[in-house]
Amino acid sequence: MMPATALIGWGQVRHTRHRPAHHAFVYPTAFLMLPMRSLHANACQTALAINRRAWFAFHDTDHGDGRPAEQGGALAWLDELLKREGITDASGEVWLQAFPRVLGHAFKPVSFWYAHRSDGRLAAIVAEVNNTFGERHCYLLPAPQFGRTLQADKVFHVSPFCAVQGEYRFRFMRTLHQGQDRIVARVDHGDAHGPLIDTSWSGCLEPASAAALRRVAWRFPLLSLGVVARIHWHALLLWLKKVPFWRKPEPPRDFVTR
Repeated sequence: MMPATALIGWGQVRHTRHRPAHHAFVYPTAFLMLPMRSLHANACQTALAINRRAWFAFHDTDHGDGRPAEQGGALAWLDELLKREGITDASGEVWLQAFPRVLGHAFKPVSFWYAHRSDGRLAAIVAEVNNTFGERHCYLLPAPQFGRTLQADKVFHVSPFCAVQGEYRFRFMRTLHQGQDRIVARVDHGDAHGPLIDTSWSGCLEPASAAALRRVAWRFPLLSLGVVARIHWHALLLWLKKVPFWRKPEPPRDFVTR
């Protein structure tokens, strides 16, 4: 089993749109991979700021229903969500792949919750999606396996250059390769006409030590602010390429799509 310590991921975000105009980019990035049960139980020590001010930090209120740590935080929200959905065996470690809060600013286009059983097998994965309109939606993927493709209907508005239709195909990998812990999250969006957008978020993991956090600050000082800036920059490029624009519909009635 992976050691229950907070981790920093060093990797890339990739995005490729196939139509009606080709548009692709690759950006280097850093992110968090957090063992939420161990953090909640204070079972691991980390230099990462947890629910306190810092250049880079994790705050429970940035996830789920926004409940603070004093009320169980984001982990309590996830446990309640899984139980409502009939998933009662996710008593093992819960790993959260997410961007940190930077200088008090948090924007996380997607975060992935990997909920494990007590024997280490995956019980569920939750993709927690935020759009730039301040809305949030979760896709629950029950009975997942690393390396297996999972599907979910798209029901939540993310980009004004994509209609809310079609489906997502999710594929996750967590491997040890030549002694390096590596995570890959791939999400491909297709519709009735075939593949539309391919995305992936991947990286190699190392303990979130003070030295690692200093390297993040040096390489990506405005990490989450840069994410927002790039979203708007690529929206401008898509507009210049005359990609059709879709008005934002009402958010889905249910907060969770299974």
